[in-house]
Amino acid sequence: MEKLLLGVLLLTFLSEGMTQKDLRGKVFIFPKESNKAHVSLIPRVKKPLKSFTLCLKASTVLTRSYSLFSYSTRSTDNELLLFVNKVGEYKLYIGNTGVTFKVPLSPYASIHLCVSWKSASGIAELRVNGKSVGKKRLRKGYSLGAEASIILGQEQDSFGGRFDAKQSFVGKIWDVSLWDHVVPLKNMCSSCYNGNILNWRALTYKARGYVVVKPKLYV
Repeated sequence: MEKLLLGVLLLTFLSEGMTQKDLRGKVFIFPKESNKAHVSLIPRVKKPLKSFTLCLKASTVLTRSYSLFSYSTRSTDNELLLFVNKVGEYKLYIGNTGVTFKVPLSPYASIHLCVSWKSASGIAELRVNGKSVGKKRLRKGYSLGAEASIILGQEQDSFGGRFDAKQSFVGKIWDVSLWDHVVPLKNMCSSCYNGNILNWRALTYKARGYVVVKPKLYV
């Protein structure tokens, strides 16, 4: 019965223009600044999250602010947001509350980011290229809403929309995965795709506007 239900859900997504693919070796390319271009991601499981680990890789030449990952609910626009204020300054929002991590990096380097958070302790940790760059505390006891709009390429100022071109991402994003628990650093690797909420090997998504899916080359 469970397999049948998953099959029906998948057919529904595909009929609505969603695509499910193994994207290993592929990247999403956002070629230019826009208030329309984005990728909507459909989670494998919809559930409240009392902890998570989010990993992705990105490459950009932007020096302005931009959104890397936006998870919005109908009641909270920045339910989970990974945002870049400027080169080397990352901001994590949970339940509209943000903390800042500072990382000295080249503005043009590809980067592997992993951020984790646990409600029981309120501890959030950012890992850059496999190394922890700090821990911060926020939103202890909070739970992320289950019914979410998950978007790459834009920052949501309302559920699924109100995009600002000046906060849009321009560049490449790949290897996006989301787990419903904190993945220990020792178990993390640069090529892990198998999140149980979002899985790069079986990603259901819909690209809107000027977004290109291409083989990964030299990134």
